[in-house]
Amino acid sequence: MCGIMGYVGTKPAAPRLLEGLSRLEYRGYDSAGIALAGEREVRVFRCAGKVAELADLVAARGMGTETAGIGHTRWATHGPVTEGNAHPHRAGHVTLVHNGIIENYAALEQEMAALGRKPLSQTDTEIAAMVLDAAYGGDPVTAIRRMMEKLEGSYAMAILFDDKPGTLYAVRRGSPLVVSGNEEGTWIASDITPLLAHVRRYFVPEEGQILIATATGTVLVDAAGSVAAPRWLPIDWDDASAQKDGYPHFMLKEIMEQPQALWKTLQPRLGEDGCVSFSGDGIPSAFFRKCRRVIITACGTAMHAGLLGKIAMERMARIPVTVEIASEFRYAGPILDADTLVIVISQSGETADSLAALRLAKEKGARTLSVVNCKGSSIARESQYVLYTHAGPEIAVASTKAFSVQILALYMIADQLALGRGDYGPAQRLAWAQSLRRAEALAARTLRLAPQIKEAARELKDAENLFYIGRGMDSAMASEGSLKLKEISYIHSEAYPAGELKHGAISLVTFRVPVVAIATQESVRVKMLSNIREVRARGARVLLITREGWQPEEGLCCQVMSLPAEEDILAPFSVAVALQLLAYYTAVERGLPVDQPRNLAKSVTVE
Repeated sequence: MCGIMGYVGTKPAAPRLLEGLSRLEYRGYDSAGIALAGEREVRVFRCAGKVAELADLVAARGMGTETAGIGHTRWATHGPVTEGNAHPHRAGHVTLVHNGIIENYAALEQEMAALGRKPLSQTDTEIAAMVLDAAYGGDPVTAIRRMMEKLEGSYAMAILFDDKPGTLYAVRRGSPLVVSGNEEGTWIASDITPLLAHVRRYFVPEEGQILIATATGTVLVDAAGSVAAPRWLPIDWDDASAQKDGYPHFMLKEIMEQPQALWKTLQPRLGEDGCVSFSGDGIPSAFFRKCRRVIITACGTAMHAGLLGKIAMERMARIPVTVEIASEFRYAGPILDADTLVIVISQSGETADSLAALRLAKEKGARTLSVVNCKGSSIARESQYVLYTHAGPEIAVASTKAFSVQILALYMIADQLALGRGDYGPAQRLAWAQSLRRAEALAARTLRLAPQIKEAARELKDAENLFYIGRGMDSAMASEGSLKLKEISYIHSEAYPAGELKHGAISLVTFRVPVVAIATQESVRVKMLSNIREVRARGARVLLITREGWQPEEGLCCQVMSLPAEEDILAPFSVAVALQLLAYYTAVERGLPVDQPRNLAKSVTVE
């Protein structure tokens, strides 16, 4: 992984590929390259570094007039970050770029060695190129099919053949790839973000279909060799939504967009009676009836949203809910049946571990529902039903507005699950919907505290270690706040349920160690104050994030951040914004690349 671009058409390919790769930078990467297909040769340009450096390299050697090419931004999985390991990779008559992991590359490398073929790089991608070239006898489709029969793992590939200079080929299995086109030609990419400036619709090739693209259009060939019709999807986002709009970073812009994102996610699900309804999503109320239990599975930030969804669902629907890390879900031997609802959460809809969890749930006969932000994504297409969040493009690697709308989506699902209860009537449903309406205002009011949060961040910027603590919903928020800080500030941080500190971790709380204490839940407020006293007694510097009107005794906390007061279950919509801003300003104070933190990728498409 991480980003694929391809173009074939009537215009020079190099500038279009470079523009597209620059729009894919948000996915995270460490090297980049393009290949341009001419009548006589395929020119390859690669570098370890940024797309801007690649653009300088191409400009120095000549942009050229080639009208077909492929490009890639690489996030290293096999081999270190070097020019030689960067994509595209060539083997004989074949040039390709690849996202994913070829799991049996070592065995294939031995097979190629027996044919006298030796790779120049340390990547699994070059092995795939060698396998393809070894299978090539003049018919690209046949060769690609033979390659696919040999490969194990996941991949999305864009391919050039030396003797087919005006044609671009692509195939996918388990990794994302989108296709679109207009009068200028055909584009392929890892997601729709680099296409927004050019087109208003796209399609996703089905797994195993081979795409053949020329300046005049595209053809899809299925496994039987028949031509298949693409399923076109509209692009609802516009190009402006993927720009910074004057903000210094995408992350700050996306934090500030949360009130609108919350309203856009909620408003289409409010029926004429003012209650939550999924009729516009095509999800029948009967789907949620007779569920004996719910499993929420996700990774990272999305998993933390699941922890909050669990609390809401168990309180409202009174059915057991478990939250499973998607990368562990398959290996735990989960017990699944037709009365189990499996909810998969993923911003991109392409998270490899979450997709694998979804497929297992379907295989075992469970009901499946996905909460995703990207239309047409793999998880959305393979789920029984899908509830789209309407956050718009999220470009920064660290997720912000997608997290808030995931919480909101899960709260709406809690309403639908509670419908099966005999004592959850129209009045309660209306009251719940009215509570959800306040999420937008809570986020907006918290954004006004940005100057105060910026000052608090200055107290954290020089820390080497710190803790986040909370109870109940605040414990889930502590986990998310700690992750956000780690992602972009590179400060080591641990999140603990506050009551667990005394069972071991408090040994690490020493003089002047920062502790971010989150206390917004009325039912555990007194307990949280006791935990704050415990760490304060050991010399910790405590930043308290609490609700308006809650003031601890003087001198207990170094700083107190008072958030808009609301009922307990709505507190995450305020706390999320505060914790995101705290992480953002801390990273800015440390002079770090907020939108593209080291070693991280926006869409994790490998397991």
